[in-house]
Amino acid sequence: MHFPRSSGILLHPTSLPGAQGIGDLGASARRFADFLADAGQTLWQVLPLGPTGYGDSPYQCFSALAGNPLLIAIDGADAPRFPLDSVDYARVIRWKMGLLEEAARRFFAGPADASFTAFRGANAGWLEDFALFMALKQRNDWAVWSRWAPPLRNRDPRELGQWRERLAPAIDAHCYYQFLFFEQWRRLREYCRARNIRIMGDLPIYVSHDSADVWVRPDAFQLDENGEPAVVAGVPPDYFSATGQRWGNPIYRWDVLEAEGYKWWLDRFRAVLGQFDMVRLDHFRGFEAYWESPAAESTAEHGRWVKGPGPALFEAARREFGELPLVAENLGVITPEVEAMRGKFDLPGMSILQFAFGDDPQAHTFRPHNYPRNIVAYTGTHDCDTTAGWWTSTGHGESTRTPESIAREREFTRRYLHTRGDEIHWDFIRALQASVADTVLMPLQDVLGLGSDARMNQPATLGGNWRWRYREEMLTPPMAARLKELARTYDR
Repeated sequence: MHFPRSSGILLHPTSLPGAQGIGDLGASARRFADFLADAGQTLWQVLPLGPTGYGDSPYQCFSALAGNPLLIAIDGADAPRFPLDSVDYARVIRWKMGLLEEAARRFFAGPADASFTAFRGANAGWLEDFALFMALKQRNDWAVWSRWAPPLRNRDPRELGQWRERLAPAIDAHCYYQFLFFEQWRRLREYCRARNIRIMGDLPIYVSHDSADVWVRPDAFQLDENGEPAVVAGVPPDYFSATGQRWGNPIYRWDVLEAEGYKWWLDRFRAVLGQFDMVRLDHFRGFEAYWESPAAESTAEHGRWVKGPGPALFEAARREFGELPLVAENLGVITPEVEAMRGKFDLPGMSILQFAFGDDPQAHTFRPHNYPRNIVAYTGTHDCDTTAGWWTSTGHGESTRTPESIAREREFTRRYLHTRGDEIHWDFIRALQASVADTVLMPLQDVLGLGSDARMNQPATLGGNWRWRYREEMLTPPMAARLKELARTYDR
């Protein structure tokens, strides 16, 4: 699929401003959409919107299909004093889930709501199992499902039936949270659509082990007899880590999924295609071949490449949905086989400008003069340092760059962009806007010119990620005007 020439901003809703400790889908989201429109931007990219679990990561969710109740806007609530520049997840969860539980009690004490009943019926295929899973996690002090009592871990039908009755109020509440989330998301999409803004979502290749998805379908994953992963996902040593990235997600039994006509995956595609205008397909190379490591290993160094489903999955998706509005995240160790599969389905790939100036053998492919038109070009992504932070960093502790390679990288960047680097973030933005790339995206941190303190995620690290928020006053009319002028100048 070829997308119209356009530009936009990458910003996860948790990073929106406000006094309630975390961004949400309410007024601040609409104001950000207004800023995008004023700035001549027509794309808003978000990260996965699921209910976050381990490490607060949107790539480690309790469900691949549910929404994050922490993103529900609660109007009129008096919040305690939360940080304005970051998310204190522990405090926010306690406060906000308490409000939502009280809202659910009031809702179910009132008359039946036809809209809620219709929503629950339409989504029963995944919603009832998810709500039961969450209610059981609460009952079991949030323990991973593989450590529950064997009858619950193994989904004994009689045991599950008894617990559905005992936990009915909690199950109802979790269904209600999902109703609120998707209703607010629908309204926000309509608001954006009225301003000519498309929303780009993110479909992670893997799901969390501690999720309703794995608990409900353990046969579709490579697990041991206790429900623990036998092998885990990740990538080999790379730019971010000399020992690789051990993500820890369980790996699919692709033979089982293939035998079912990939129905499990088609349900995921159907869900995201209904929520977004276009979708970034995370870790696309893993569909051709993926890196698996023994679960007992603490790093991803001692893994191996294993063939994935290949084109068969996407052929099934194309038969079901027609042309796929997907962007293939083709970063990392990319082989001719990966690119052939991407080309077969005419999916645009990604290019990261931060990767264009270093010693990596693939660096030349990230330089704007080598772009094809059908590509999505970024200044950086949620996994990168901010552009300003990258420009001033030593590389220590955040990548495998050496001081010598950084010096070479900076000198080449100065020559290539013909800059002294005083406004390196705007140099990056202009270079992408002027390129032939059909689609250009900038993390909001790069538009704001913020340093490493504003970084969203540092791969291969635990804790402290996914917390950054901006303040309302940071988005100014001159900034919008500058973005709009670039968009007009370069026909975006």
